Amino acid sequence: MKKYRVGILGATGTVGQRFAQLLEDHPQFEITAMAASDRSAGKRYSEACAWKLPGSIPASVRDIVVQPIEPPLECDLVFSSLPSSVARETEEAFARAGYPVISNSSSYRMDEDVPLLIPEINHDHVRLIEKQRENRGFTSGFIVTNPNCAVVSFAPPLAALHRKFGVESVIVTTMQAISGAGYPGVPSMDIMDNVFPYIAGEEPKVETEAQKILGEYVDGAIRKADFTVSAQCFRVNVLDGHTASVRVNLKETATLEDVVDAMKTFPSLDLHSSPATFIDVTDEPSRPQPRLDRDSGNGMTITVGRVFPDNIYDYRFVALSHNTLRGAAGCAVLNAELLIDKGLIQILD
Repeated sequence: MKKYRVGILGATGTVGQRFAQLLEDHPQFEITAMAASDRSAGKRYSEACAWKLPGSIPASVRDIVVQPIEPPLECDLVFSSLPSSVARETEEAFARAGYPVISNSSSYRMDEDVPLLIPEINHDHVRLIEKQRENRGFTSGFIVTNPNCAVVSFAPPLAALHRKFGVESVIVTTMQAISGAGYPGVPSMDIMDNVFPYIAGEEPKVETEAQKILGEYVDGAIRKADFTVSAQCFRVNVLDGHTASVRVNLKETATLEDVVDAMKTFPSLDLHSSPATFIDVTDEPSRPQPRLDRDSGNGMTITVGRVFPDNIYDYRFVALSHNTLRGAAGCAVLNAELLIDKGLIQILD
């Protein structure tokens, strides 16, 4: 089977490294182009990249020469892990040049004609691509995004509840891993024995992205879900794994058993990177924990625990996701698999 040729934008960063790792031996993808900043361009990937993940640089990409972050690249699609400061202009340039762009950046997430995807929840939102091409004059190119890494932890259980009972309002407190800040992240003398009660720009993303993800596609646009989210976001001394403490009011009455069943039975997809279980609900009183549960389903399962009736809201629960897998590169790869399944990415001649 011929593979889709992949380019990675921001290839030397930690999310770019995750892409390189995840796509090694992937049955549908072959990395053929790596792009990074001017200080890396012209070097072999193994020379330009300070590898920070477990294991070594995949052999298939070690000798790829890093190119400047501009089209053209020899590939059929690009994954972008660019910082938001440069992502908007660069991703549009690639889309305008005919490349499907699957982005981990925040730059386009809330644009009305750009899909913001968690494939198990809102795969029908890919229908926005037609409107996006019409609005922006793209031909074969387009931009698709995945959500903020903290939103990925609690949007799936909310989606399960919203689909069955309707969600009225949500209070969420996130406890976010230091890897979410990128490398080198947070200075060790700041985060050790400490909790940061503020992550710049994070709370507005957490409060708005879930409504778009859980919204409905209607007449070429997304009608956002009509619930409110109030968020506080904390940086904690955990390497990987974002935890969310959630309280939710429902529009319809539901028993505890109903709530748990709605989460447990929310279906996964039949794509290569799909976990067997999308939402794993545990009744162990001390779970989920980042160190024990973040790698569930190869880092693609959402683990939920501590599901109980609440004294003020209807229910409360704790949700956990792996922030650099399900919350970043893994979600983008799953998005690309979905787009192929929908016939929206083609192998170019």
